[in-house]
This record gives sequence, structure tokens and C-alpha cells, in this order.
Amino acid sequence: MTLKIQIKERRVNYFFFSVATISIASLFMIMMFLFIEGLPIFTKVSVKDFVFGKLWYPTSEPPDFGIFPLIIGSLGVTIFSALMSIPLGVMTAIYLAEIARPGIREVVKPLVELLASLPSVVIGFFGMVVVAPFLQEVFDIPTGLNLCNASLMLAFMSVPTICSISEDAIFSVQKNLKEASLALGATQWETIIRVILPASISGIAAAIILGMSRAIGETMVVLMVAGGAAMIPGSIFDPVRPLPANIAAEMAEAPFGGDHYHALFATGIILFLLTISFNLIADHISHKYRQSGEASL
Repeated sequence: MTLKIQIKERRVNYFFFSVATISIASLFMIMMFLFIEGLPIFTKVSVKDFVFGKLWYPTSEPPDFGIFPLIIGSLGVTIFSALMSIPLGVMTAIYLAEIARPGIREVVKPLVELLASLPSVVIGFFGMVVVAPFLQEVFDIPTGLNLCNASLMLAFMSVPTICSISEDAIFSVQKNLKEASLALGATQWETIIRVILPASISGIAAAIILGMSRAIGETMVVLMVAGGAAMIPGSIFDPVRPLPANIAAEMAEAPFGGDHYHALFATGIILFLLTISFNLIADHISHKYRQSGEASL
């Protein structure tokens, strides 16, 4: 009987190892294809001019391949959406896990998860039809398709993911930690801040990473509501063109194998490196605060 169990466990281990190997190999092949198609542009323009150039006119003579305004647009919509979505998502998770009555939680939690499944094109359409005219009228600006609109829509997309995963992390904290804190005379809010949040910081950090990764790599929403102007914004009400929107808007028009084609793949390389850097930084912060939270407990 023991031998059969060992054989079964070995087969399960082999299965999961195979799945993990296939996933890693697929990611590696995608990365290799991206670099193979993108690196040739750097024989025509230097890395410095490509990354820090302020003009993007790939069809002019001679063409200009400067993606610095596109990088600023991507970072701008991601940062402003994070400033809105992280506090809203985490505070909503705290409310659902620790404050709301079970009846309210059973109703609100499925609704939040349902919002997370909304197609991005629907959110982008909402931003174009409803939010853009509202911003244009209230703030008296030339267009409602701008950095502010894109940030609002990306925050709307990120909040359900951050809230749902953070709520699961907070709700899974052992009850004896909370009961011990309350027994020592701490209030509910002191228990939440000093005990529950440090104990669940790893899960909350993972939720933030997933939510912000979706924001920085989102294509359809920013393509529809960011305005599409490849320029450095002077305010949050200026139109921008983030990196994913630029690739989606121009890839169909770029001649196969041409400089414009390779420049768009090089833009994908920069976006890939930005995403990897963001994930590494977030993982480092998560590990740091997880250690400090465990030490405080």
C-alpha cells in the first residue's frame, strides 16, 4: 500500500514538474522571439536615443524612434491608478474581512469578483462614453480622453483584483492572533493595524503586484481613453500614449521586417523590462515587510 502511494505521489510530482517546465519554456520562447525581432532596430538608432528620445515619428523621413514620452505615459497612468486603487482595494478588503457582517460580505464579495471579470473593452467604452464627457464638462478641458481618464479606468480594473486577494489573505489570518490581541486590551482598529495587517502583508503585497501588473500591461483601456498623443504630459488632463497602446495602434500598419516593425518589438522589450523591474521591486518590498511583520508578531 505504501509503495502504491509513493508511486502515485511520484507521478503527481512529475506532472506538476512537467507543467512548470512547459510554462517556463513558453515564457522563454516568447522572450526570445521578442528580443530577436526587437534588437535589430538598435543597428539604426542607439539605445540611448531610443529610450530617451522625445519624438516618435516612425513614418517621417528620416524616422524618429524616441519612446520617452511613451514610457512617461505608461508610468503616469500606472502610478496615478495605483494611488487610487491600492488604498481603495486594501480598505475594502479590511472592511469585508473584519468589519462587515456575514450577510453583507456574502453579497459584496461575489460582486467584487464579478467586477474583476469585466472585459477591458467594456471598461474602455464606459470611459469613452461616460467618463470622458464628464471630465471635459466639469474641468473645462479640451478633451476627456487623457491621463486622468486612463488612470481612473485602470484603477477601476485593479481594485477588484486587489480587494479580492487581499480579503482572502486577511480572512485567512489565524483567529487566535486576533483573539489574543483583543484579550490584551487592544481595540479592533489596533488589532487590525498591529496584528492582522502585518500577518497578512505577504498576501496583500501579492494582490497589489497582480493588480498593478494588470494596469501597467493593459492595452485596450489605454488605447481607448488615454488620448493617443505621443507627448510628455504637462498635467493629468493631457492626453498620453502608453507603451501597450502604441504597440496595438501601430503594429498592423508597420511593414513586416521594417524599421517601424522592429521598433515596435523593441518597445515591447522595454515594456517587458519595466514589468519585470516592477515585479522584482514589489517582491523585495513584500519580502522585507513580511519579515518585519513576523518579527513584530
